[in-house]
Amino acid sequence: MNQQLPSKFLKFIIYVLRPYKWWLLATITFASISGCGSVINSYLTKLLINIVANVSNEQLFQTALLPAILFCVNFEIQTLSWRGINYVNITIVPEVKNKLIEQLMSYLYKHSFRYFQDNLAGTVASNINRIVDCVEEIVTMYISQLTKTFVQLVCAIVGMYFVHRFFSIILICWVAIFFKISYTYSKKVIALGDEYAESKAEVSGKVTDSIASSINVRLFAREKFEISSLWYWLKNMADKYRKKDWFLLKLWCVQGFSVTILIGVMAITLLKLKTQNLITVGDFAFILSLTVYVAENIWWITEQIDRMNVSIGNCNQALKSLIVPHEIIDQEDAKPLIVNEGSIAFNDVSFNYKHKDDFFHNKSVIIAGGQKVGLVGYSGSGKTTFVNLIVRLFDVSNGTISIDGQNITYITQESLREHIGFIPQDPILFHRSLRENIRYGRIDASDEGIIDAARRAHAHEFIIDTHDGYESLVGERGIKLSGGQRQRIAIARAILKNAPILVLDEATSALDSVTESYIQESLKELMQGKTVIAIAHRLSTLLSMDRILVFDQDSIVEDGTHDELVGRGGMYTKLWSSQVGGFLVDSQDENA
Repeated sequence: MNQQLPSKFLKFIIYVLRPYKWWLLATITFASISGCGSVINSYLTKLLINIVANVSNEQLFQTALLPAILFCVNFEIQTLSWRGINYVNITIVPEVKNKLIEQLMSYLYKHSFRYFQDNLAGTVASNINRIVDCVEEIVTMYISQLTKTFVQLVCAIVGMYFVHRFFSIILICWVAIFFKISYTYSKKVIALGDEYAESKAEVSGKVTDSIASSINVRLFAREKFEISSLWYWLKNMADKYRKKDWFLLKLWCVQGFSVTILIGVMAITLLKLKTQNLITVGDFAFILSLTVYVAENIWWITEQIDRMNVSIGNCNQALKSLIVPHEIIDQEDAKPLIVNEGSIAFNDVSFNYKHKDDFFHNKSVIIAGGQKVGLVGYSGSGKTTFVNLIVRLFDVSNGTISIDGQNITYITQESLREHIGFIPQDPILFHRSLRENIRYGRIDASDEGIIDAARRAHAHEFIIDTHDGYESLVGERGIKLSGGQRQRIAIARAILKNAPILVLDEATSALDSVTESYIQESLKELMQGKTVIAIAHRLSTLLSMDRILVFDQDSIVEDGTHDELVGRGGMYTKLWSSQVGGFLVDSQDENA
């Protein structure tokens, strides 16, 4: 069963932080103590000033000693409360971030192949980082600061009321107006933040795409073109940034002026009440210092709220991209696949890609267990789609696909792919060691098993010639290796996996003729007792297949052995006759 993560920011934050509610309660408690402490400090200051103003020098020390000690104790409690918040952050923040990344990655891997076709890898990674950064800011700063400011405000209102209720009324009215202005403008801040976040995501995607294709940039001498093409997106991002920050600057000016008005009103009121002897000197200092302190903190917190809104905009943009419903999901009662023979059956299968015309309209075909089947046809005829449907990178629109009588829609995707070995035409390797890339075929494989698989794939020879042998890093996407070397690593990985169903997508196309002859022998050994589906443009590589399926215009138009198909004089005969040097001459662009 697949769990749908919340895609709305507030629900998402609650979902992420729910397991840590006791730690968050501790943070709120410590922040509340700090908020109370600041008002208590102002009150103790008031007491000390009144004592100094009204008590004789002979009794001053004795009278002021207790308030002075309490002042120091209260200050230390405030300090310890923030150390408590630091301790909570140190304890839970790394765990929250790690758990969040784990959950996002787990959710991400359940997206369909189509999702990864439509989204750049760099943009996806950037979105994950944005979400994690936003959650970290909320946990480490916003929760504690908002709590402290709120508690401080409540305590300040109560404290002012006991001096004179007029001060608390002034503060309440000012806070209401201040927050009303800030809330009204925050809607615009959020919208501008969303626009800026979207522009940053666009730039990130363009930069990632350009860097990923850096070899093309160099080969075509298009460095200047890439920079000039990027400039439009950079300018758009800069415009969105300026628009957002200009608006914030205007808002901050309005907020600053409102603080000045509050202090002025409080000062005038204090002077009038003091002239009437309704307040003491200590009250004067208490109200004025508390007003400045509270106003500055509220202004500061609203600035942080504005920044938080921008951060939330970034997070919402990322959530909107990442947390979308999965196209391909396991059924609630999905069972693991059990493979005995490895037979594959297409029953009245239809499939459409992005609402285009159907592939394999109501097509039925059976591949017997242990049978070796070749797929041929012009590029774009549906060969790769046929294979992608078997490994369930896409779901069929109608009909069913079964393996040993088990509908793959009702078996777990993980168990399905565990039973299928795949050697692609252009294998992509991890930026990890050669050993780790081969071991990916079977995680629990021994070093001896890895070396044996590499020998059988004729990769051992070039591996031991590298600087660090099996520990050599292959570079991003395996860029440090030649195409043939990457292919041999992929073959070694499939040999190590030893799955009962094997898919070969031009598995030897990147190899030289001498190495290919060796690999063909290894593949023959690997294919023994397995169901094999091999896509090939070089038709001579399929002569040993038990059966060949011929694809044309998204349909299977011929089915039989090589000799049978050549004798029919149909499309396969045409393809065979058009071989030049053993390769198929394509007339269409690959799109499947």
